[in-house]
Amino acid sequence: MTSLNAILRQKQHGPITITPETSIRKAVALLAEKRIGAVVVVSAENELVGILSERDVVRSLASSGAETLDMMVAQLMTPHPTTATPKTTVFEAENLMTDGHFRHLPIVDDGKLIGVVSIGDVVKRLIDEQADQVRNLRDYVAGVHAA
Repeated sequence: MTSLNAILRQKQHGPITITPETSIRKAVALLAEKRIGAVVVVSAENELVGILSERDVVRSLASSGAETLDMMVAQLMTPHPTTATPKTTVFEAENLMTDGHFRHLPIVDDGKLIGVVSIGDVVKRLIDEQADQVRNLRDYVAGVHAA
């Protein structure tokens, strides 16, 4: 089974981060500009302290209206999010995300944030692996053996 490291190697950029003191207005602009669904929140020391998702913002908009935009990220973020390591398998990540009801998983290595994978990244990798398995089984049944 493939590890998350394989997904991280294919990503075009490192994790997009903001600080807890950033306004929600700026955070929303960043999410829109980067076309992402969540942003990792880091301290001044660049340590992972939370994650802010579109869902967090929408929930606050439903309860607080436009006042949400003037709030700080620290007020809406999910503190101390679940994390994984580069060695976590894609299957393990899918289970973490499904069981935890979240769509973005920060990846840490030796306590340092090195990336984020989305449920879309994970599902794509699982589908690709299944397609490879089906292709290998078809080749085996058809008598095509790898050298």
